[in-house]
Amino acid sequence: MAGLGSGTSPRLAGFVSLSLLVFVAVISASPDNVDGANETLRRPSGDSLEDSHHHPRNSTEHRKAFPVLAFNYEHVSKPFVISLWILLALLMKLGFHLIPRVSHVVPESCLLIFVGLLVGGVIKAMNQTPPVLDTKLFFLYLLPPIILDAGYFLPIRAFTENMGTILVFAVVGTLWNAFFIGGMMFAVCQIEAAQVGHVDLLSCLLFGSIISAVDPVAVLAVFEEIHINELLHILVFGESLLNDAVTVVLYHLFEEFAHEGTVTVGDALLGVVSFFVVSVGGIMVGVIFGILGAFTSRFTSHSRVIEPLFVFLYSYMAYLSAEVFHLSGIMSLIACGVIMRPYVEANISHKSYTTIKYFLKMWSSVSETLIFIFLGVSTVEGPHNWNWIFVIFTLILCLLSRVLGVVGLTFIINKFRIIKLTKKDQFIVAYGGLRGAIAFSLGFLLTDTEKKDMFLTAIITVIFFTVFVQGMTIRPLVELLAVKKKKESKASINEEIHTQFLDHLLTGIEDICGHYGHHHWKDKLNRFNKTYVKKWLIAGDRSTEPQLISFYNKMEMKEAMMLVESGSAAKLPSLASTASLQNAQQRAPPKQRAIPSISKTREQEIRKMLRANLQKTRQRLRSYSRHDLFSDPFEDNMSEIRFRKQRVQMERRVGRHTLIFKMETAVLLSLQSSEHKVYTYDESESPRDGAAPETSPDSVSLLSESSQRPGQSSRMKKRGDAEQGARAPDNQEEQQKLSRCFSDPGPKEEEEGEG
Repeated sequence: MAGLGSGTSPRLAGFVSLSLLVFVAVISASPDNVDGANETLRRPSGDSLEDSHHHPRNSTEHRKAFPVLAFNYEHVSKPFVISLWILLALLMKLGFHLIPRVSHVVPESCLLIFVGLLVGGVIKAMNQTPPVLDTKLFFLYLLPPIILDAGYFLPIRAFTENMGTILVFAVVGTLWNAFFIGGMMFAVCQIEAAQVGHVDLLSCLLFGSIISAVDPVAVLAVFEEIHINELLHILVFGESLLNDAVTVVLYHLFEEFAHEGTVTVGDALLGVVSFFVVSVGGIMVGVIFGILGAFTSRFTSHSRVIEPLFVFLYSYMAYLSAEVFHLSGIMSLIACGVIMRPYVEANISHKSYTTIKYFLKMWSSVSETLIFIFLGVSTVEGPHNWNWIFVIFTLILCLLSRVLGVVGLTFIINKFRIIKLTKKDQFIVAYGGLRGAIAFSLGFLLTDTEKKDMFLTAIITVIFFTVFVQGMTIRPLVELLAVKKKKESKASINEEIHTQFLDHLLTGIEDICGHYGHHHWKDKLNRFNKTYVKKWLIAGDRSTEPQLISFYNKMEMKEAMMLVESGSAAKLPSLASTASLQNAQQRAPPKQRAIPSISKTREQEIRKMLRANLQKTRQRLRSYSRHDLFSDPFEDNMSEIRFRKQRVQMERRVGRHTLIFKMETAVLLSLQSSEHKVYTYDESESPRDGAAPETSPDSVSLLSESSQRPGQSSRMKKRGDAEQGARAPDNQEEQQKLSRCFSDPGPKEEEEGEG
């Protein structure tokens, strides 16, 4: 029965999805106006409700029963159709993952486009007009959730470390693709067999600017399924995000030039200035709204429910504000998400963070699914102007320009990179340059009908080729070339701490060498953030208190409250801390103790705080320069009191160590000299009347020996060694005398006589 259930579940899901697909097609193809639906409701006799009011109420001839059930689809037609489209998208996504054989071979984007083709075909067969992927719908409603999800959870470390390579691919590579494709397509249009001689150079350059940009939606859809390593993923995806500014500027520039018909040098210079304005302006708009969102989250501690809304609204306002001034909305969203995330997460609750995370993932997934379905439906709708020569050369030139651009730019980039991009990496980067719905939407904005239809046909062909052919073959190629894939398991705390240690070490090396590199500026930014920005954007003591301590206090308070509420702390003192409560509970038998389970989210949060707090930041170091030996002004400004305190402490330490050293030296010298000396008294010369005894040349008193100078002690040591070797102390009596000499000055004659 288990096997039967597992086998029938994909079939049932497929049947339900197919039924809903047909239902959506029928509903979408239904006429906009239903007879009598938008008018007044009618009674079964045909009289309307308005007409019934003209009859007298006391008349029983025309009085009918009250309508229990009525039908008015037009009133809810638009939200009903939208809900059905979203439900279809979700069921297609669910059915795709229920069939593992299909999901391992065909990318999800390919299946969704195929579903869109089926829906569009059914609507077209019913002689109705299918819905088209409108440019306004795409840019204002479907694209922002995908970009916000990508920017908010962007891997900052990998992105910043490869920023130079990403910018080269995004700016220089996109310019190369646009001008190469546009120039070569103008040459193709001059062929008489192509019959497109009416297409001028500016129109070809406009077409090249549309088709040259890598699409972030298509890249996300394909690269997340093959689990490529982080370096290649961030290179291709970062390029698709940052080339938006170049695409926007080139599109508006060539569109304006195409209408004017002439281009001057001043116009070209203004185009270059426009690129910087669009890119930098979009980033500034995103930074402003990100700071506003972070500052607003400081005051949401008493209303946790609305915390996720601020994140969504400020991000969307950043995108719309950038679009108002024709700036880069994509770069604005990315900047807003990157700036907002660390401060917002420090202010909001854990439940709000979970809500933001899963809502963004859900929203972006639904938008991505709808984009590919509408792309398939729009392909069926047309209109198309198929030109074999134009379409085939467009496809060939797109592939050729991508390969040449990646290989040529990588040759230059590898001269400056520590980790070089190998041939396999270059192949994956070139092969992963997918086109998607952004190119289709930009082509849909064109006004010239004849050129627009031909351009849209070529754009759709390139999109289908990159998504279907390249998207389906990139997984086996990655496995065939043995390209390194993404590490599924997370790095241990030990690895992360050592990574941070190496970062601090490299920062110190750069400071010593006087080189202002990547780690130097990263450390400067972190110090500025910790000193100034956190005080304004993070609420309470979280800006100054270590996060690990605050988290421990929070856990301690929560656990204490749980113990008090459960009644287990009734017999304990009121001032007992959580540690004492735990010690009291440990008196129970070990068998009854249960190991507390930690959720994955809590474990990830603990890991994050351990990484941030287990290693202290470095102290301020002076940069060394062999050409500059002047005193540091930082040292000149130090107070004399501090120098005096340091001098006193140093003198105390030196004096203490000197005293200890002298004492140890004296003891060692005395022990060394006593080991080689035999202290004996001659009986004949021993004092009997209390007179002072004469000291024999062979005997040395212990007091005089200890008070000798180090030079004398060394000489005495040498002489004692010589005498010791001459006496041959193998005799047992000499050994006994040697053992008694330390405690007894020697026997007297009276004692010996008595003995």
